[in-house]
Amino acid sequence: MAGALPCLIFAATLMLASIKSSTASRMAKPGCQETCGNLTIPYPFGIGEGCFHEGFDVSCENNTVYRHNSSSRLKIYDINLLGGQAKVNTFIASKCLNDTSGWASLDTGKFFTVSTIANKLTAVGCNTLAFLEGYNEHSVGAGCFSMCVDKESVDDGVQCSGMGCCQTSIAPNLVSSNITFDNRFNNHEVRGFNPCSYAFVAEQDWFRFEASYLEDNKFTEKFNDGVPTVLDWVAGYEYCDEAMKNMSMYACISKNSQCITSPNATGYLCKCKNGFAGNPYLEEGCQDINECNLPHQYPCHGICSNIIGDYDCSCKSGTQSTEPKRKTCDPIAVSERARLTKMFAGISACAVLLLICIFALLIEYQKRKLVKEKKIFFQQNGGLLLYEQIRSKQVDTVRIFTKEELENATNNFDSSRELGRGGHGTVYKGILKDGRVVAIKRSKVMNMDQKDEFAQEMVILSQINHRNVVKLLGCCLEVEVPMLVYECIPNGTLFDLMHGKNRRLSISLDIRLKIAQESAEALAYLHSSASPPIVHGDVKSPNILLGDNHTAKVTDFGASRMLPTDEIQFMTMVQGTIGYLDPEYLQERQLTEKSDVYSFGVVLLELITMKFAIYSDSAGEKRNLASSFLLAMKENGLQFILDKNILEFETELLQEIAQLAKCCLSMRGEERPLMREVAERLRSIRSTWRVQLIQNPSRETECLLENSSHYDPSSTGQHGSLMTLDLESGR
Repeated sequence: MAGALPCLIFAATLMLASIKSSTASRMAKPGCQETCGNLTIPYPFGIGEGCFHEGFDVSCENNTVYRHNSSSRLKIYDINLLGGQAKVNTFIASKCLNDTSGWASLDTGKFFTVSTIANKLTAVGCNTLAFLEGYNEHSVGAGCFSMCVDKESVDDGVQCSGMGCCQTSIAPNLVSSNITFDNRFNNHEVRGFNPCSYAFVAEQDWFRFEASYLEDNKFTEKFNDGVPTVLDWVAGYEYCDEAMKNMSMYACISKNSQCITSPNATGYLCKCKNGFAGNPYLEEGCQDINECNLPHQYPCHGICSNIIGDYDCSCKSGTQSTEPKRKTCDPIAVSERARLTKMFAGISACAVLLLICIFALLIEYQKRKLVKEKKIFFQQNGGLLLYEQIRSKQVDTVRIFTKEELENATNNFDSSRELGRGGHGTVYKGILKDGRVVAIKRSKVMNMDQKDEFAQEMVILSQINHRNVVKLLGCCLEVEVPMLVYECIPNGTLFDLMHGKNRRLSISLDIRLKIAQESAEALAYLHSSASPPIVHGDVKSPNILLGDNHTAKVTDFGASRMLPTDEIQFMTMVQGTIGYLDPEYLQERQLTEKSDVYSFGVVLLELITMKFAIYSDSAGEKRNLASSFLLAMKENGLQFILDKNILEFETELLQEIAQLAKCCLSMRGEERPLMREVAERLRSIRSTWRVQLIQNPSRETECLLENSSHYDPSSTGQHGSLMTLDLESGR
């Protein structure tokens, strides 16, 4: 009996080791199905009742894994337990020539979001504008425009360059998304080789574009089953400190696991501690690693002993290593250690002195390098040319600022000084040493061609002197991208007035017409009086600032171009803002003054409808304001799109304004009026309306009289003297 006891102990030890190994290898809950086809299903994912955490249930049907079940049609290809990601298939939105619409939607469900790092929105087709509308606590979106005029213009490569295929990034943490197309763009002109367009969100490194995909059925034949999309998932939406306060819901239940913040989504994940491996979401999921069985990963040249969560390495003589996990127990190495230690102390002292000398030299080198870089940037940005212009008094209104002056004025470009961000840079509020408040624009990177023209453009912009154009005060040229200094306009933008958080309940028609007239006069000045003429290139309500008494000030010339002698400039890359872009410019990439006329027409629509350039209708669908307005005009439904606060005024007056906007929005540039004609027409409309308002008083009369002291009679044309007399007698 006594001899049998050691055998029993040995057998029990083997059994416990076997159980431990089995537990460590399992990724699913005990008693639950662990694999489906070639895919392992790790908890919190699971198949069947009691085998999954809420929101992570999957099914196994015909060796294929589905979210929830096959009715969801959402296949799962891969589950990354450590990275918190899962790869699924999603659907493709398609729209062919005779279709009125095409869409594809995705609802990720609880604890899942569409990965913004791993995925891209891709559109395939000619003359295709695809939109991704999504929600991540806010309504967000993205757009992708692809064009090609014929089959030869398609870029037949693996990357989407915008000719036949385009790609763009998506917003983070999307829990739902919907892909649609802009119906203003279709395949009619290219139907011979591209009858359909497609759009989808997919893993960015997965898709390889081929020109043959544009042909009939070629795309659907290859991608009929959908596209792979990466979803980020978290164990909970809280951060680790908050999650551990509620242990009943805490997911990291293994005693050898720890909580980490998800690198890709808002929430937390679990991982095994160092020295352990397995599934941290299971109670016994994280098991000790035997480092002695992994000599390449955990080297020990002596006697290796595994301990829980770690290992020891000792010399063969029995002396424990003084350098755990990196010890070499060769006797020669042991005898040499003392001598090497003394040598190392002497070398260290010399090294410290050497480092001090090197640091001193580096500091001096950096100072000289900074001075040299400033000189190089100054020359590259046209500083010498601009300096000569200033010395010759051709430019006497522009000052050249140093980098340090603008850093001091903006508190080193502190985020609290930001006035706004745009497609061409960030604008900061600055206070100069003399107490003047200015606006400093810090632009994004420009190419060398733009830098070569920068000084000449500065000369021209500095000579623009119009009460409705923001005045350029100076620039800084000793940085890689030049910074511009403008007068500071205190009352925000037209966009803020109409759509901002502090927008007024009602904006009088006189103020709307005043802003429209003054903005049109500024653009007419740029087109007709500047030499050479200047096309603004990005006319929109955020680029119209408002001074005292709602005086309009056109700003942001980041997309502006000086017109050559033929008054047309071909653009290699379309710039501008969706909703304001001239369709003819989008198609032909020729920037003209008529492009500004179209964009101004959209601003005029904003003023009389109080809607965004891209707005949501009552059903929540995204609509293009210009398209909706032209359709309303065609169907005699103007009253349904105008702002209700101005419907009480004369129908003929509103029809005149609407007809002017319609002319500005003509699809062909040659059919649009010149900007000076638009300004003259607005001046006449405003003058007529003010006469009618005095003759037929309404609730706006008081507002009109209040503003009359700031009213310029000369701006009313032939009615100027009459209006002055009427207003004075009325007061």
